[in-house]
Amino acid sequence: MIAPTRLLLLRHGEVEDSYHRVFGGRIDMNLSPRGHEQARALALWVSRRPVDAIYVSPMRRAQQTLVPFTNHCPTPPSTRTELREVDFGDWTGLTWEQVRARYKVSAFHWLEQIESGAIPNAESGAEFREHPGQTVAVICHGGVIRVLLSILLDLPLRQMSVFEIDYASLTSIEHHAHKNEITLLNFAPWRDLP
Repeated sequence: MIAPTRLLLLRHGEVEDSYHRVFGGRIDMNLSPRGHEQARALALWVSRRPVDAIYVSPMRRAQQTLVPFTNHCPTPPSTRTELREVDFGDWTGLTWEQVRARYKVSAFHWLEQIESGAIPNAESGAEFREHPGQTVAVICHGGVIRVLLSILLDLPLRQMSVFEIDYASLTSIEHHAHKNEITLLNFAPWRDLP
């Protein structure tokens, strides 16, 4: 029997306060102090299991989340530009309230808007192996994790809104020959931090 490939989808830690409830997208923001704490807690939890490879977004918040992981991987992490956050086009930098006021759309429906190409100047859903039997960690963004889940589960992107993807959370998927199985969803080992 062939061992499944485990994919650990890790969202970066909490960002600076000024970017909360903002479509940050490709804005290259830093982690907040709490985000750094979350990243350390996530790295500690992940370090209990062997990780064969780490891929990371080039964006500052993902790179800062990577820092506590660097001693837990046998090979150097690989930065991949395709793991950058989704480009929100004209929504970039706007708060959820500003999106509602300007575009008459609830920010909670952003996945539907991305999938249908309805956000001006944004990416669309249409634009979006190989470590067999190994465990691969991917440090990236909530939007990217939802796109990956959509692809791996063969579900429409708009349906990924049912999955909460918290800061510094872990979603684990096992890739078998004939199926993909979610084994852990939105696990945040930092929840007990003060």
